[in-house]
Amino acid sequence: MSTGIMFIIIVALVLFLMWYNKKVDFNKFIQEAEPYFRFLMEDDYEFLLNIKYKTGDIDVNKLYSDRVRNGLIAIVALVFLFLSDFKFVYALIAVAGGYLIFKYPYMQLKNYYKANLHNINLMLPYYLKSLEILIQHYTVPVALHKSIDSAPEIFKPGLQRLVSKIEAGDSSIDPYMDFAKEYPVRDSMRMMRLLYRLGLGSQERKEEQLMMFSRTISTLQNKSREQKYKERLDKMEGKTMVMLFVTGGGILVILLFAMMSMMNL
Repeated sequence: MSTGIMFIIIVALVLFLMWYNKKVDFNKFIQEAEPYFRFLMEDDYEFLLNIKYKTGDIDVNKLYSDRVRNGLIAIVALVFLFLSDFKFVYALIAVAGGYLIFKYPYMQLKNYYKANLHNINLMLPYYLKSLEILIQHYTVPVALHKSIDSAPEIFKPGLQRLVSKIEAGDSSIDPYMDFAKEYPVRDSMRMMRLLYRLGLGSQERKEEQLMMFSRTISTLQNKSREQKYKERLDKMEGKTMVMLFVTGGGILVILLFAMMSMMNL
């Protein structure tokens, strides 16, 4: 066994013994180091977590700290691996490997979001339709507050933040735009602008603006129905093609079998 490998094993054993005897608190080290890596957090990370886990009780900071911890552990492990013949290029490889380990959970979330994007888009028109019914009887802020309980789980955390900002006295368009940015699905920006204007409008113009809001929602619902119909049609066409191939293949096999039987005779 080479001297370098022996050194790596000894260092690893020393670190393990220090951790086991609680001489070194790696968790505390990670907690203290994590704020320095906060700038690496993606803007849509919390949104993607809400998409996947469908709940507002996610500890984003803990999940992000776990990513930082895994990335740092990967860097240290790779450094130890190359320590016997350490070069600058190996340092770059170690950092790149740690970054990939750090980034991997986010990439998984992104892939999940892309795979389920059409389902998320379909939720918005139906939520807005229920909101429209509430706006007919209440002001926009009150309607938003009352809509939270019946809203899809994915939208609830953002709606709670939106309502909190409005109730805190923010009468600008910013809370609405923040919601649209947090949920960057189809037409969310345009619908939030319409909703903001509807909240600003006078009681005399409310009916006219509400009709415009309703027509826009109907357009979104029609798009959703068309998308569902197209997906169903594509699925039926796929099944039809499979049936044709299976049927044609079966007939061909039977004909070949019959021809071989006749030749044997």
